[in-house]
Amino acid sequence: MVELKALIQLEPVYLAQAINYLKAFNLPIGLLINFGNTKLQFHRLNNKKFRP
Repeated sequence: MVELKALIQLEPVYLAQAINYLKAFNLPIGLLINFGNTKLQFHRLNNKKFRP
């Protein structure tokens, strides 16, 4: 899953939202990418409850 944002600052609520998407769709890995800051921000997220 890839989630794109264009925010000045990523807040914890966006990380929680992305993790919830991973759990809801049973996906193993996700990326949260923010283009809104002066530097590119990204977080790699792992779904610890993933079941193949």
